[in-house]
Amino acid sequence: MEQTNTVLTGVSVLAALGYGLIMAGLPSSLERTLVKVAAVGALAVMAFLSDAPWLLAAGLLLCAVGDAFLAGNPQRWLPLGLAAFLVGHILLIFLFQEGRDPALEMTHLQIAGSVAVGVAAVAMLAWLWRALGPMRPAVILYVIAIAVMVGSSFLLPSFYWPAMLGAVAFMASDAILAGDLFRQTKLFGSARVTGWAVWFLYYAAQALIAWAFLRSPY
Repeated sequence: MEQTNTVLTGVSVLAALGYGLIMAGLPSSLERTLVKVAAVGALAVMAFLSDAPWLLAAGLLLCAVGDAFLAGNPQRWLPLGLAAFLVGHILLIFLFQEGRDPALEMTHLQIAGSVAVGVAAVAMLAWLWRALGPMRPAVILYVIAIAVMVGSSFLLPSFYWPAMLGAVAFMASDAILAGDLFRQTKLFGSARVTGWAVWFLYYAAQALIAWAFLRSPY
């Protein structure tokens, strides 16, 4: 099992680097889609083969499906990609709820973090609002889901700190992607830097969340 995990980890990391540094800027193709899907798909396979909660494996798998949709033309496949990621976030919310200790009360830091996430989500929607058009209901639902997902991660025991970092990175990646898609805003005015930020923050998010639970005493 350890050898299998090593191979899958290698596949995941190489696919993530290959897509982010080489293939992300290329025209859509089957090869490009397969490399993109392999990055998170390998993590999903690892979770399925391990003793990790099934919610982790299913959440990763749905995000890999979302990656497949978004590997094509985002304007065409964005609704289906959003739907896959939305369900993935909902599964992560349940995963984080299962991992928390209900006997522990929320600390002031946890409350402050959750409030900050809520404020950031509202600010993001306000910034995007006029540009969303017919996508407005779907984006509202998605932003609510990811904000709840991030807030839920803050309720986990400190052992799961990688999942908390991953959840924040996930929201940051989505914020940059949304700015690019709907407001044509580029980080430092560079499409390449924007693409790197979106992809590598996203991959780091998935890897951190997976690591948090794959190393857990489940």
